[in-house]
Amino acid sequence: MKFVQGIKADDTLDLVCRMCPLHLIEPGEKLKSLKTGQVLEILTDYDGALEDIPQWCQKSGQEFIGIEEDDDCYKLYIRKVKEVE
Repeated sequence: MKFVQGIKADDTLDLVCRMCPLHLIEPGEKLKSLKTGQVLEILTDYDGALEDIPQWCQKSGQEFIGIEEDDDCYKLYIRKVKEVE
């Protein structure tokens, strides 16, 4: 896991209290509304997302920037590299 701090996001997707498979479906939908190079912040309390989101990024060709741990949730950051299919 790559931990980061102070990443500026262009948009946020709140997935707190939501479980699989939404944490894999909704980021792709949200990225469609972002421009290439923009950063999406995903808020989640689902531990499975810590492995699933980076793997999803690798498979879909997006850049996984890293994870920031907050008191209430995890913040995962994705940079849109290409259009989402």
